Amino acid sequence: MTVIHEIETFLVDIQDFSTYKADLKTKRAIERNLEIVGEAMSRVLAVQPDLPFADARKIVDTRNRMIHGYDSVSDEVIWSIVTNNLQALRLQVEEFLN
Repeated sequence: MTVIHEIETFLVDIQDFSTYKADLKTKRAIERNLEIVGEAMSRVLAVQPDLPFADARKIVDTRNRMIHGYDSVSDEVIWSIVTNNLQALRLQVEEFLN
């Protein structure tokens, strides 16, 4: 949860894609935290394959592409993930932990 909260905090001053794309430090911080989310999801799936997260496999696959594919995940994809999917993931994690 802390990592998701960090991403949300990084986005407070980033209101649009062009601002995000121009802010290298924020981009790298968000990318790193998404890698951590993907690694955590991978570890949980290893012990609990029926994890009730809608996009668990996609999260892990995206992490793997970010780690091993380097430039295969575009800034647009990362922006889309954090603006369209992060809140839903946070809610799923909160529900799962409670």
